[in-house]
Amino acid sequence: MIYTYKEALKKYRNQYGLKKAIEKGEIFQQKKGIYSDDKYVPELSIIATQYPKGIFTLNSAFYYYNLTDVIPEKHYLATDRDASKIQDSNVFQIFERKDILELGTTTIQKNGIEIRIYNKERLLVELLRHSNKLPFDYYKEVLLNFREMIYDLDIATIQDYAYEIPKSSMIMKKLQLEVL
Repeated sequence: MIYTYKEALKKYRNQYGLKKAIEKGEIFQQKKGIYSDDKYVPELSIIATQYPKGIFTLNSAFYYYNLTDVIPEKHYLATDRDASKIQDSNVFQIFERKDILELGTTTIQKNGIEIRIYNKERLLVELLRHSNKLPFDYYKEVLLNFREMIYDLDIATIQDYAYEIPKSSMIMKKLQLEVL
């Protein structure tokens, strides 16, 4: 099990008890403020616990949904525009407006870890929205995989998301020309 600092303090009653538990090997400090019962914990679990309000998006989400086999070098997290800058070199932070941040958010299990992630409909919109920031071959690979599953997606929901998000006319045009 993985714990935040607050949860670990509660479990071991105080900072002294937590320190003694670490010395005895009952609990392990993974990162500052993140502890676990196991010595080795997947980085995904640490990131999901450390940034509970973050939403996995773009390269991370494409990989977790098997839209690409390219393992992302960093974890791509969407956060509120007013959130503090994440100082973790393993995280690429994308600041999003508060009114559209939670649009299309869902939770999935990935390797036994529950993570917050955008659904496939929102991811398609994000792919089209950020197409000029992605390598062309990578963009085409993910786009082709979306094309293969287009009948499994809710087109009306994709259009609703596109109209909520900035650059809606460009997104709708790309949706018509490149996807449908």
